[in-house]
Amino acid sequence: MSQKRSLLSETPPGLEQEFENEAVPLSHRHSTRSVSAVWFGFPMILTNAVFGGIIAYNLGFWRSILAILAGNLVLFAYVGALSYLAGNTGLNFAMQARKTFGNRGYIIASAFLSTVVIGWYAFQTGLTGTIVNATFGWNTTWVIVLATVLYTGITFLGVRALSIIGMIAAPMFVILGLVALYFVAQQSDLSQISAYQGTHGGISIGIAMTMVIAGFADSGTMTADFTRWSRQGKSAVVATFSAFPVANVVSLLSGVAIVSAGAGINPAQNGGDFLHLLTGHNALLNLLALLFVFINLGSVCTHCLYNGAVGYSHLFKSKMRLWTVILGLTGGLLAVAGVWSYFLNWLSLLGVAVPPIGAVMIVDLLIMGHIVSSRPERAYRTSAFISWAFGTLCASIAHIWFPDAGEALIGMLAGGIAYGVIQSQTAKKWVAA
Repeated sequence: MSQKRSLLSETPPGLEQEFENEAVPLSHRHSTRSVSAVWFGFPMILTNAVFGGIIAYNLGFWRSILAILAGNLVLFAYVGALSYLAGNTGLNFAMQARKTFGNRGYIIASAFLSTVVIGWYAFQTGLTGTIVNATFGWNTTWVIVLATVLYTGITFLGVRALSIIGMIAAPMFVILGLVALYFVAQQSDLSQISAYQGTHGGISIGIAMTMVIAGFADSGTMTADFTRWSRQGKSAVVATFSAFPVANVVSLLSGVAIVSAGAGINPAQNGGDFLHLLTGHNALLNLLALLFVFINLGSVCTHCLYNGAVGYSHLFKSKMRLWTVILGLTGGLLAVAGVWSYFLNWLSLLGVAVPPIGAVMIVDLLIMGHIVSSRPERAYRTSAFISWAFGTLCASIAHIWFPDAGEALIGMLAGGIAYGVIQSQTAKKWVAA
């Protein structure tokens, strides 16, 4: 019983307090390098190489670069603004959402995102099993079980562990990506990759931008869970810049290079996955490739699990580590059940419903922040929910009838503008009264 009470209400010996229900005190904030390591290692993943390759396969080399850079510019502005707020206040996503959506309404936004991000964790955990099975022949289910235990254990250690795995995952991705390109260069002329034209079908630049944005729409919106540890808003923005555009562009372009060089296997579906290029040479490289899968996908899984655990711990006034175990095991079961088969639907949900949430919060807390401190607290702030719904509706319309326009960006703009208009009209009524 005492052990259960310790897990629920106390920080285990030797582990850092996570401040699930309060702002991170300045005395406990981390260096810019430490917070940057958390974000920098997150996008440097094999999944991004797959995305980059799919984009290149459809758009060709130069148009894919344009889409990737444009998508990352949007991500930097979006995540950077939310990170700035977190660095200045020390508040996690749920506590920020409380100000915008109300002291009861925030539960809807926070629970939605905390659940969505666990879906992403489950997908990546399942992907670990399928990749190891396809590459090394190991049993998929047992690999997923092993991955679940490893990823849950690392997340349990807290935000410091995310920094460490980021410091390992990012350099490893770059080094093995270069090794893969070295092997490609033995068979192909890399100087010709810029001439790759792609298939000119399937997706447009707008759709490609949405793929880039949607890949980190969930954790990007919840960036405060990471960047609240920054000592100030500016350092939080620097940490964000290390991810968007730097790390995200590097990982996406690795996939672009693989496909443009003709080294991708079934690039329409597998994109720029370069793991097959690392195996079959010698035992050492095979071992490194195996470790790479767990470390690389483990980086994104631990970050997503941390987001979900921080969110649910605040909702239930509990502890992050308890919810890490609960959600880690739940996500593992979903992965065993084959959740990755719904990947495209999940990605569409991220691109449509998530970006308006962050846009509404940016307008409310950053652009109109001077109003927040003086307005009375409410259980539900209707204007925020109307704006979220309007942004989601506009993004859904774009997704169905105007997919080339880029639904993620449309959802952001529509949600943010709608909230600004509603609040401006409300302010005029206050003045008139």
